[in-house]
Amino acid sequence: MATITQLENGIVLITLAGELDNHEANQIREEVSTAIFTGKTRAIIWDLYNLGFMDSAGIGLILGRMRDLVPVNGETLILNPSPTMEKLFQFSGLGDVVRICTVEEAIDEIGGVVHEK
Repeated sequence: MATITQLENGIVLITLAGELDNHEANQIREEVSTAIFTGKTRAIIWDLYNLGFMDSAGIGLILGRMRDLVPVNGETLILNPSPTMEKLFQFSGLGDVVRICTVEEAIDEIGGVVHEK
């Protein structure tokens, strides 16, 4: 299951839970790519705290959106992957964008604004 939220300042928060397979990755890809190509997105935060499983389609999804963000000098952060997923990200060359932190801390890191509720 995925929740995609457009935050202020061009940040998209994608919260993933359960399992991320090829079918779900394709749905997320379409929605996020549309937001990027319409100029509404400058950063993506992937919160994987509740994600139990991700296959190669998930890594391809994240890598592809990072590539889509290149023309706008966009940023990507991957939050709270399981230890196994973190190793996959390290091997995939994504270790420098992995963070173990809260969503609010990630938003602050990329220059967003966190509003108190």
